Amino acid sequence: MRLRPGRALALAAALAFIATAVWQTHKPLPPGMHVASPVCTVPGAEVTFIPDITAADAYGHPAVSQGIQDEVLKLIGGAQRFVVLDYALIGAAAAAEAPQRRTATELTDALVNLKRARPGVRVLFLTDPGNERFGTAPLPELTLLRAAGVEVVPVALDVLRDPNFLYSSLWRLTLNFWGGPPGEAGALARALNFKADHRKVLIADDARGGLTALVSSANPLERESAWSNAALRFSGAAAAVLLKSELAVARFSGWHGDATGLAPAAAADSACDAAAPTSLGPAQVRVQVLTEGAIRQQLLEQVAAAVRGDSIDIAAFKLADRGVLYGLLEAAQRGVRVRLILDPSEDATTLTPSGLPNQPLASELVSRSAGAVHVRWYRTHGERFHTSLALISGAGRVWLLEGSANLTRRGLEDYNLDADVALEMTRDAPLAEEALGYFETLWSNRAALGIEYTADFAAFADPSQADYWLCRLLEGAGVVAF
Repeated sequence: MRLRPGRALALAAALAFIATAVWQTHKPLPPGMHVASPVCTVPGAEVTFIPDITAADAYGHPAVSQGIQDEVLKLIGGAQRFVVLDYALIGAAAAAEAPQRRTATELTDALVNLKRARPGVRVLFLTDPGNERFGTAPLPELTLLRAAGVEVVPVALDVLRDPNFLYSSLWRLTLNFWGGPPGEAGALARALNFKADHRKVLIADDARGGLTALVSSANPLERESAWSNAALRFSGAAAAVLLKSELAVARFSGWHGDATGLAPAAAADSACDAAAPTSLGPAQVRVQVLTEGAIRQQLLEQVAAAVRGDSIDIAAFKLADRGVLYGLLEAAQRGVRVRLILDPSEDATTLTPSGLPNQPLASELVSRSAGAVHVRWYRTHGERFHTSLALISGAGRVWLLEGSANLTRRGLEDYNLDADVALEMTRDAPLAEEALGYFETLWSNRAALGIEYTADFAAFADPSQADYWLCRLLEGAGVVAF
């Protein structure tokens, strides 16, 4: 039976679309992605937990505690040989805005001043190309950095897998294949692929031949400067693995710079001590760098290992990954105490409907667990609760995960570029007490009179089946910016 030309053409187009979708969602990952460093034992004094907390008193006046930006500026100011930065977003506030802090300006000034004071210091700055609308609108901060001698590298997103396969497959076969539309239309066409360099990383030499790294959920974007975030600062071999990953990302993004000024500093910390103790004392911490899908793998393993009497405490900007949701539900059914502090997702945009994903999916967890999963909502006042932190604790052990990855399909399933740090420590370690105290403070509203960090679950519960299935559809198809 002979196919008519029209039908043959339609069949060929359909096969090309399916083949493109399958390949672009399953193709090999580029170098530097899905990294899991060795688990390295370091002195507890070499690891620091830094939270940024924004709340408001009974009169609506902001109550702000911040430290991440100060640590960023400190690490830059102390660098003697190199600084590597990777930030999803950077940018000054508009003239009509009054940001909490001029984070982008401070960061830009610090890097420019570093290059002036120590011209030999290498500075490599990786960032998402969306900052400059995919090359159509130069960003003043990045233009200034380039003029100062900073090597600015927009990350090549096309080599990443496609989360929005329905759109991206069509885009690759049409707009991208023929060069794409120019200007703003071309930038929008690329943005709808919903992929990003979402890392928030800074690595610098510590002037003693070693490395210090800062991994956080905070962007130097001034309109986000009041957002609540968290960061971890650490040193040692895990930082060297993170540096290697960042250099690999720079390479596949077209950077051809000489890495010899960076490699010697990393080589000194290239591997963990094989004789590291098998048991931990309160003055020691095990550190592991995780990126992309390796974050999900380790988180699911830790959740699955929790037993009755343990606690799983999560503070998250977005929670939607099905594997994580099922893992939490099963843990609660085993008798593990599960508590979630979530942003209420009250930011209606053209890309993210208001309330999604957190409100309907948290309601699903509470309902299906018969209340065994406990949820509270962070009280935002125009800003966002942007933290991404998980704490799993037992009688004598605490495991902490923190970084840039949202607990979503894009953040955990090898689509976006993301970086987290996992720590293991004894429950009586000072760092463990600090992290557990941070969560308990937010959960129980341990604050000055009139300040409430979190609200009861009923404040934003959404039992609507329509919203639930809409969220499942959008998340599964990748056609929304979760």
